Amino acid sequence: MNIASSTGLRSLESIINHAGGPVKLLRGSNIGPYTFPVIPAEFTNWRDEVRSWKDSVALLELSYHMTELHLRGPDTVKFLSTLATNKFDPYPVLRGKQLVLVGHDGYMIGDAIVFREEEEFLRIVGAPFASDWIQYNAEITDMNVTAVRDDNFSVRSGTRDVFRLQIQGPNALALVREVSKGTLPHINFFNIGEFDIAGHTVRALRHGMAGEPGFEIYGPWDIQQEVRAALDEVGQKYGMRKIGAMAYSTTAQESGWMPMPLPAIYHSPEMKPYREWLNQYFLESVGSLGGSFLSDNIEDYYVDPVEVGYRSLIDFDHDFIGKEALRARLAHPKRTKVTLEWNNDDVMACMNSSLTDPNNGGMFMKMPNPMYATFQSDAVMKGGKHAGISQWLAFSANADRIISLALVELEHAEPGTELTVLWGEPNSRRLPVGKNQLREIRATVAPAPYFDKVIKTRNQ
Repeated sequence: MNIASSTGLRSLESIINHAGGPVKLLRGSNIGPYTFPVIPAEFTNWRDEVRSWKDSVALLELSYHMTELHLRGPDTVKFLSTLATNKFDPYPVLRGKQLVLVGHDGYMIGDAIVFREEEEFLRIVGAPFASDWIQYNAEITDMNVTAVRDDNFSVRSGTRDVFRLQIQGPNALALVREVSKGTLPHINFFNIGEFDIAGHTVRALRHGMAGEPGFEIYGPWDIQQEVRAALDEVGQKYGMRKIGAMAYSTTAQESGWMPMPLPAIYHSPEMKPYREWLNQYFLESVGSLGGSFLSDNIEDYYVDPVEVGYRSLIDFDHDFIGKEALRARLAHPKRTKVTLEWNNDDVMACMNSSLTDPNNGGMFMKMPNPMYATFQSDAVMKGGKHAGISQWLAFSANADRIISLALVELEHAEPGTELTVLWGEPNSRRLPVGKNQLREIRATVAPAPYFDKVIKTRNQ
C-alpha cells in the first residue's frame, strides 16, 4: 500500500507551503526527541546499564523501534546501487552493509543497515528516512523490484517479521558461544551467520559498538521468548544487563555514529515529487528542529557523508543520485566529525540555574539525554565566531560527563581544542522547551568514535 497517496492525506510539500517554509515548519513542531517504544525506561538503573557495554555485556532491544523495508526481485541490488553511495560489486548473500543515501546535491538523506538475506531479498533496517526514500523510488522505478514495509512500533503494534536483539560488550563473544552450545561459527565483521539458540535457528550480523565483538541476533518473531529466556539464563554468568530506553539513547555518542541527521529533502526542486509523496504521517513531516543554532536557510542544517565520516562508503565507480555533487564536496571538505566533552562545572551550573532560577536560568538538562527535538542543532563557537554544530548529546556514564557528536570546521578539529557550545533555545515556539536563557558551555574536542579512542584507553 502506498500510504502517501491515499485520498485526503496532506503532502509534506503542502505542509511546508502552509507553514511558510521548512525551517518554520520544523521549528514550530511540538514533537520532542524520539522515544523508544515498548521497552521500559530502565530495567535496573541507566548508569549501570550504560556501563555494562564497557565492563561486561549488554542486551539491547532492537525489535520495536527499527523501521524495516523488504526489497524483493531480480533487480534489488541493481536498483539499490542507483540510490546508494556504496560499492555493490561484489555483494554476496549473507553480508551486511551500512547503506548511505544522498540527494541530488550531495547532502545526506539517511543511512541504514542492509542485510542480503537471499539473492533476491534485501532487508533495510534503521531509522525511517532511508526506507522512506528507497520505498518511494521502488514505486516509481521500471526495474523488477518490490518494496514491502514493516513499520516500527512507534506507528503500529502487533507482530513483525523478525525479532532483533544486540549483544554487546567484552563478554559478548563468550556469552553467545555458550548460549549457542557450540553452534556459533566464525563470522567475519559485517557478515551474517547462522547458529542455534534454545533449539531454534537464528541469524546474527557480526559487528562491534565498543571495540569488542558484538552480535545483532534476529529470527522469526514467534521464537523470541525462548531465545530471550536462554540469553537471560546464561547471561547471569557474564553480568549481562538489559538496556532500557534511557541508556539506549546514549549509545550513539560513544560509538561515533551520528543518528538521524536532518534529511536533505526540504529544499530542492528535484525533491519536490518526493515531498508530494510523503504525507503528514511520516516523521519527515512532523519532526522537530531544536537547539541554539539559528538560520532561515534549511540547507545550513544538512550534513554530507564526507564530513560525518563515510568517505570509505563512497564508491565513484558506479552511478548513483548525487554522485557528481558528492565528488565536489569530497574535493573541498569544510567540516569533520568530532566528539565534544562538555565541561562538568558549566553543565552543573546550568542545571542548577534551571531549577533555582526558572525565569533567568539555562535550559534544563534532563538526564541522560538532554534533547528536546527530533533533530538537534546547537551552535559551536570559537572566539565568538561560528565554528560548527553540535548535533547529538547525552550524559555518558562511561565518560562521566556529557559528550556530543559535532561537525566542526577543520581548523578547530584537533583533539584538545577548546570550544564553546551555546546551550538553550530562547524564544522557542515549541511547547517541550521551557523558558530559558542562552548559556555558554565550555567543550573540548576529542576523537570520534569516543569509546575506542578515549574511554577504552583511559581504562587500560
